[in-house]
Amino acid sequence: MTRKRPAKSPEYAVSDEAAAYIADALMELALQFEATHFAQIRRHAKTQHRPAATPPVRQTSRCERRK
Repeated sequence: MTRKRPAKSPEYAVSDEAAAYIADALMELALQFEATHFAQIRRHAKTQHRPAATPPVRQTSRCERRK
């Protein structure tokens, strides 16, 4: 069973301004993490979907085809 904290705990009391600052900082951190994460995914996807190098197809001339 989990303990319930009192609604107004004095040890966690912060002003609205401080709460907004903390929320903004956490949102910025989350956005930076998301951008980094997606950049890593894009780099990984580029390395996985790169087509393999195929040897060039030798084209025969008309003279060779007649033989």
